[in-house]
Amino acid sequence: MRRRIIAAAAATLMAVTFAGCASGGEEPSGSAPAPGGEAGGLIAIITPAQENPFFKAEADAAKAEAEKLGYETSVASHDDDPNKQSELIDTAISNGAAAIILDNAGADASIGPVQKAEDAGIPVFLIDREINETGIAKSQIVANNAQGAAAVAEEWVAALPDGGKYIELTGKESDTNAGVRSEAFASVISQYPNLEQVAKETANWSQDEAFQKIETLLQRDRDIQGIIAGNDTMALGAVAAVEAAGLTGEVVIAGFDGSPDAVEAIKAGTLLATGLQPAVLISQLAVQQADAFITSGETGEDEKQSIDCVVINADNADSYTLFALE
Repeated sequence: MRRRIIAAAAATLMAVTFAGCASGGEEPSGSAPAPGGEAGGLIAIITPAQENPFFKAEADAAKAEAEKLGYETSVASHDDDPNKQSELIDTAISNGAAAIILDNAGADASIGPVQKAEDAGIPVFLIDREINETGIAKSQIVANNAQGAAAVAEEWVAALPDGGKYIELTGKESDTNAGVRSEAFASVISQYPNLEQVAKETANWSQDEAFQKIETLLQRDRDIQGIIAGNDTMALGAVAAVEAAGLTGEVVIAGFDGSPDAVEAIKAGTLLATGLQPAVLISQLAVQQADAFITSGETGEDEKQSIDCVVINADNADSYTLFALE
């Protein structure tokens, strides 16, 4: 069962000033506190690489919310490496963390480490990415990727009324979001027979890899009308490759995530649209539910929770704040 948290809730949590991602001081050691006690202790925040502004925003938001509620924090990145993620969870266990906020490094590879933390008495609250198991993590809070990607695809096909050839860039195969977004794109695009997919390439969420893939594909065939990408980082790589090929304005490009750089590209007219994932709200909710569990033994919510995304385009880009709309 999934609970869809209405988009209006996001409006109350838009304006937040975030602290940096450095560790909140020395990490305490000892056993994890039993649920049903007082607030306080260490909340370990573990995300993918924070060079990506999306992951930095969620880590910053989780840190700020935890410290507002009276917790110490540590922030670390697993860089999408399951082995590094396991080591970081081991560290959180040895430091007696009260809870772990985790944007995980793989839907299957993360099951064991999450179970290990739970077995050690440390509740885990997943953000952004689910794992392929229920009943282990206390919460799995994600953006409604299917709804958001379908909305982006609808915006994109509307900008291609005459159809044409297009390329899709997909994310890491180990990330469930990559598959969900691609399927949602297809559910919309398949209704338009005048759109022909000439290539579907994984760029592993990477801007450099996306640039290289699109550069090569455009060298083979310059008659491309559209590119749709599973995240903004890849979309911006595509924007750069299209510009290098001298085709800016001739190829309609869309992304997903709602990153600041993508919004600037929308304002500049080089990117059509992106799907805003409310990373800040998701992180805040995870910390609030961690606090509820620590203090009462319950989160008050279903384990699986989904939050709708919003399409950002030229019409509303000026209302954008960090992974939110005013």
